[in-house]
Amino acid sequence: MAGVQMMPAVGAVAEGSLAGLRTRRVGVSGGGGASLFVGDWRRRPRRTACSVRALRQARSGRSKGGLGIVCNLAGNYEDSFDDVQLQLMNYFTYKAVRTVLTQLYEMNPPSYRWFYNFVAVNKPTDGKLFLRALGKERQELAERVMVTRLHLYGKWIKKCDHAKMYEKISDENLALMRERLMETVIWPTDDTNTEKIG
Repeated sequence: MAGVQMMPAVGAVAEGSLAGLRTRRVGVSGGGGASLFVGDWRRRPRRTACSVRALRQARSGRSKGGLGIVCNLAGNYEDSFDDVQLQLMNYFTYKAVRTVLTQLYEMNPPSYRWFYNFVAVNKPTDGKLFLRALGKERQELAERVMVTRLHLYGKWIKKCDHAKMYEKISDENLALMRERLMETVIWPTDDTNTEKIG
């Protein structure tokens, strides 16, 4: 179509046959017009959501192998959510570091200064590496952060209402979709609705 610009389909595969399925190349039409979305997606640098992998397992049954695009966007439904668990552990490590810093500021200023400088050099974004490095420098502070992390997690589990969290996520998704719809709908003006009845 002349005026419509298509975005490439996620999981599109180069022309050929992949595991007995007929696939085709999907591309962007060269109209040069603006995208259907606010901000042209082609102008922004993107992280690759799909990667090309040699399908060596499929190649063993065929004489002619090929490349396919394997989509890593959104994961599988069978995911174990290990990445979410890791993010939670890292976040609780960060919260524990902040809590221990506050406690040291009030009760032990020399230890606070040392720990503050340590945190400035070794960011607590990866909890395991941070605690490993802290344990090599000052074991008692590492143990204090670990105990505080576990305590904060226990408090969060008691206060976290999973049904309420689900409702918040659902409401936010709905609000964002409604907002996006309001941005994209072209409302008729009074000048365009001058049709005579009768």
